[in-house]
Amino acid sequence: MASPSPNSAASSSSVSDLLDQSALTDIAQRLVEAAKKAGADAADAVAVRGVSQGVEIRDGRVEESERSEGDDVGLRVLVGKRQAVVSTNDISGDNVATLAARAVAMAKVAPEDAFVGLADPALLAKDFPNLDLLDRDVPSLAELERRAHEAEEAGLAVKGVTKSSGASASSGIGGMVLVTSTGFHGAYLRSSQGLSMTAIAGEGTGMERDYDFTSAIHGSDLAAPHEIGRSAGERAVARVNPRKVATCKAPVVFDPRVAGSLIGHLIGAANGASVARKTSFLKDKLGQQLFDGGIRIIDDPLRVRGLRSQTFDAEGVTVKRRAIVDEGVLTTWLLDCATARELGMATTGHAHRGVSSSPSPGAYNLHLEPGDVTPEELISDIKEGFYITDLIGSGVNGVTGDYSRGASGFWIENGKLTYAVSEVTIAGHLFDIFKSMRPANDLVFKYGVNSPTVRIEGLTIAGR
Repeated sequence: MASPSPNSAASSSSVSDLLDQSALTDIAQRLVEAAKKAGADAADAVAVRGVSQGVEIRDGRVEESERSEGDDVGLRVLVGKRQAVVSTNDISGDNVATLAARAVAMAKVAPEDAFVGLADPALLAKDFPNLDLLDRDVPSLAELERRAHEAEEAGLAVKGVTKSSGASASSGIGGMVLVTSTGFHGAYLRSSQGLSMTAIAGEGTGMERDYDFTSAIHGSDLAAPHEIGRSAGERAVARVNPRKVATCKAPVVFDPRVAGSLIGHLIGAANGASVARKTSFLKDKLGQQLFDGGIRIIDDPLRVRGLRSQTFDAEGVTVKRRAIVDEGVLTTWLLDCATARELGMATTGHAHRGVSSSPSPGAYNLHLEPGDVTPEELISDIKEGFYITDLIGSGVNGVTGDYSRGASGFWIENGKLTYAVSEVTIAGHLFDIFKSMRPANDLVFKYGVNSPTVRIEGLTIAGR
């Protein structure tokens, strides 16, 4: 993209100020030193920066325009096996010493936890590859308005679209500094830009709506506004006059927009915190075959321009690309240091953290690797089935693996999408879903969790 224009949301000098994390690093370092001076055995501090701006329009008029920015800091202290976390957005004068003293006092009366502690220094990241996570070209508010207007106009131009439910455009920069008493200093900044549009088709009680959106680290990687608007309009029109279907068991095909949810259910159950609490249906499945031998599910924190990429975790531990599922086998839990100790394992570098919480496990950039057939080939032999474009509700039990969700989409007849379907519930068990999962070859990296089109056999479809 071009360099910042004169009407950018920030001038070149102010952008430079925004990108300078030296003050945040200094605060984090001072907090750690103050905690040690106040009696902590160990400590770490995070300083988080967030700046965002956005605009929402409807019917060609701006409905909302906002900008926010702020720095927040959090301090975690350990006294023996006792831990406390405090946070603030006001670090001035003597507040550093006061905050540190308060944290240490809280830790001294906290219950003991055998598993708390900082990361082993041998595990800390030392190399920080350039993942191209920062777009220095900050769009102006006028540019965001232009994008939203273009998307809405394109959606309204689709034949059959009767009105707009709005379009929005946004941009932001966020970053984190981590300093630990074991000598780790790390920082990163990540930009983000997004655009969405929601269209309504039909009249009266027969109205249907749908949406499309695009998000990226760099503005140059966004889909064009007119493409987003047109796609939203076409999706809405296709949903008009939906039918109900008779209750049956049939193949179900998940559009890429919703297929990633299946990966999300797996990752939620593979989270070390759930496993340690014995609240995961996967708690005794490590190393077992859950999928067909061709299935690989990857977590890649080091993807260049990845929406969730970073070079170290929230405890300073080195991160790396991992196959969570390899050749159909569940290979690992997602672990931070505390859950790893509790399970008698080693951290996998999956610690995430806010300023007011202790670390907990979480994923980065997830994707299901594609298969070798096109989406058309994937459904070509389905005599009757259901192609899902939207899921409703969250009826998934992470303890038992029972799966039940509302869904809408299109009925498949003789290998082709036919009429729109709504007010349907799909149900099954995640073990059965995983075993029959078959991906197409249309993987595109668009979200934080990405999947190609996926086919599942024999789900119960509850209709009329």
